[in-house]
Amino acid sequence: MNLPKTVEDAMQYVMAAAARIFSPTDDKYPEVGVQPFEGEPYKGQNWED
Repeated sequence: MNLPKTVEDAMQYVMAAAARIFSPTDDKYPEVGVQPFEGEPYKGQNWED
């Protein structure tokens, strides 16, 4: 087993993960804004006033 190659692969793996975490978002969600609440609040068994 080649130790320098293993260390290089591990560093590349960690750096790719860090780059994905700190990069701008790539979500493709539509910008729909705030949705109004339409319904009744839950008043089940564990409801507290």
